[in-house]
Amino acid sequence: MAQGVRQQASGLPHELTSFVGRRQAMADVKRALSDSRLVTLTGFGGMGKSRLALHVAHALRRAFTDGAHLVELADVQDPSLVPHAVIGALGLQDRSMRDLDTVLTEYLVDRHLLLVLDNCEHLLGSCGHLITTLLSAAPRLRVLATSREPIGIRGEQILPVPPLSLPTADDSKATDETPPRNHAALRLFEDRAAAVSTGFSLTEDNEIAVARLCQRLDGVPLAIELAAVRVRVLSVEEILDRLESRFQLLTSRHLADAPRHQSLRAAVDWSFDLCTHQERQLWARCSVFAGDFDLDAAEHICADDGLTTDDVFTGIAGLIDKSILASVGQHPRSRYRMLETIRQYGQEQLSAAGEESSLRRRHRDYYLVLAEQSDGGSAGPSQADWVKRLRIERPNFWAALEYCLTTSGEARTALRMTAALWFLWLGFGFTREGRRWLDRALDADTGPSTERARALWIDGWLAHLHGDRTGSLSLLNESRALAQQLGNETELTYALQFLGDTEMWDHNLSRAGPLLDQALTRHRASAHWTAPALIVFALQAQRAGLHGDVDRAMEFLHECESVCAQLGERWALSWTEWNVGVSWWAAGNATETALHVSASLRAKQDLEDTLGIACCVELLTWVAAIQGNTERAAVLFGALGRLWAVIGTPLFGAETLLSWRAQAQEQVRERLGDTAFEAAGQKGALMDQEETISYALGETTTPALTHKARQVPLAESPLTKREREVASLIASGKSNKEIAANLVIARRTAETHVEHILVKLGFTSRMQIATWVTDHTQK
Repeated sequence: MAQGVRQQASGLPHELTSFVGRRQAMADVKRALSDSRLVTLTGFGGMGKSRLALHVAHALRRAFTDGAHLVELADVQDPSLVPHAVIGALGLQDRSMRDLDTVLTEYLVDRHLLLVLDNCEHLLGSCGHLITTLLSAAPRLRVLATSREPIGIRGEQILPVPPLSLPTADDSKATDETPPRNHAALRLFEDRAAAVSTGFSLTEDNEIAVARLCQRLDGVPLAIELAAVRVRVLSVEEILDRLESRFQLLTSRHLADAPRHQSLRAAVDWSFDLCTHQERQLWARCSVFAGDFDLDAAEHICADDGLTTDDVFTGIAGLIDKSILASVGQHPRSRYRMLETIRQYGQEQLSAAGEESSLRRRHRDYYLVLAEQSDGGSAGPSQADWVKRLRIERPNFWAALEYCLTTSGEARTALRMTAALWFLWLGFGFTREGRRWLDRALDADTGPSTERARALWIDGWLAHLHGDRTGSLSLLNESRALAQQLGNETELTYALQFLGDTEMWDHNLSRAGPLLDQALTRHRASAHWTAPALIVFALQAQRAGLHGDVDRAMEFLHECESVCAQLGERWALSWTEWNVGVSWWAAGNATETALHVSASLRAKQDLEDTLGIACCVELLTWVAAIQGNTERAAVLFGALGRLWAVIGTPLFGAETLLSWRAQAQEQVRERLGDTAFEAAGQKGALMDQEETISYALGETTTPALTHKARQVPLAESPLTKREREVASLIASGKSNKEIAANLVIARRTAETHVEHILVKLGFTSRMQIATWVTDHTQK
């Protein structure tokens, strides 16, 4: 991803540094996107493709009803992970058995959305296939891609990203029609230099030297930024002198390279040469990270006899000063990231030093320990902290697992690591991703081992939640048999527990009961309560509820509460609370249902358990329906449509739960009528997750108005003067054809105005626009 950005909830990063120039390029990209549904920005590394794409996306995001979303592919090495990356960027957590292309097409089919695919060059085949599939299925989708070469599919419009504008080479000052300081390359240099050297500006004394420097760098943004940072210690003339000698050397050695490749290479080589020996070592070693990393990881992986932990700390500060590393995000621990071009250069240096193999192993070892620490801490008071830590470290876990699965003799370690990461796979809804890694690891190491027995039952648990009952039973039975063969009582207990879980959801209660009873007895005897072990109480409560024994379900909840209170555990307890809520619903007691499900929802909100949040809102919606709060229920059904669209099949696809859902929905629709039901649902669909939770818990009595536009008078609205005219004509009942005739504009232009109005006001129908105009012209 481009340097100088920070991620935000909207799907696009904030831009932390100013965007300089590119006015014509911006206009070209916007025009291309209006004509083509796939636009690819091409150019070599450092040309500014990513920043341009992101800046365009920010400028256009309000023109797309469902916004713009960035998919960063620089850290994705396996082509099969491209759909996973897109799903992650969209916030989807699908647990169904559908293939990922289907999940994405079903989600995007009716959405008006801009998808930015950044750094596609190493994944052209996979990106091309996915883009073709998505554009064929989703008529209102637009894709803006960046790549060093075209993706090569039908309908692609290719826009090479040019260098920044420069003064003419013959005369950098007086004879050029545009003054030097008005050229984008010089303005970028001035902006970045002023950021590191207070008071720096272009003057008559230095602008010729700056112009010549930018010419030597061919207007390449990355090269200019790397040079600008040196004004802290060198004058522009000194920078130019050093850079010119470097260019001469590189030109003589790389005559076959394109000039701009020589220029960028020269700038990076030059920055490398200006680093201290320790900074060079650290630059190369930090290239082993995928995505960003923190100081603790850098100290453990990069330090050795020749580079102490103090050296690492000092080196990171130095590399940040030189713009080799950048601080990213807002996290409890500072995190750092390299531009992809910088990281690839570091990998070359690491390989040349003969350290690549040892550093990749140390990287794997560190993240293996981290995974096992998360496993050990998953039943304690640090669950919420692990939620955040595991999420941000996903790219590094991917890299570590890839090392294990592509390096001879490391497959068993892959089994250890994939199993240890169960909380990442299950606690956050990444069931499909977890199954993929577990299946690969199980295929790579088929020998009998404790690691395999554990990986099998975790994979079986995932398969069950994924809806693959047949696969789940096969994996769990294999785990049970292997645990018995090895005499491993711990893994046998878990295999029995989740066999009982799968049998119960298949309505085989006579088989599920003894399995769950054995598991509970074994857990009580061992008294080693992990989070997966505590799930046995949720399963037993569910089983009791299916038998109509609510008192027994409450006993399991109380026992779970007692154990969890000692441990500080909340995740498994929240699922037990939810299952008890289901039991009370089955018994016809909506008040008790709401009590337990509300407690579960508050815990799940803190733990960012997206699946659990949706499940809790479901039951609270049914409670509202049966208690006669039909308007509230209808609004929540609308909000649930948005929540489940992110996750996949509602309520695990369980027939009993889905039948209760259908009954509640039909009851509300019948009482309100179709029109009122749909109108209330539209209000709910506009709420985000936090607003939905607050409304479901009764903390707010009316749906939150996320789109503030409808709260202001017409004259103060976000609409342009022409859009207000169009809105008024809509309110008077005019069709698009009639609006075009009234305003003497093309019908297509009128349609575009209507679409922009809908987007800006957060509406989905002309009737909503008409009502809004009537309300606001009376104020």
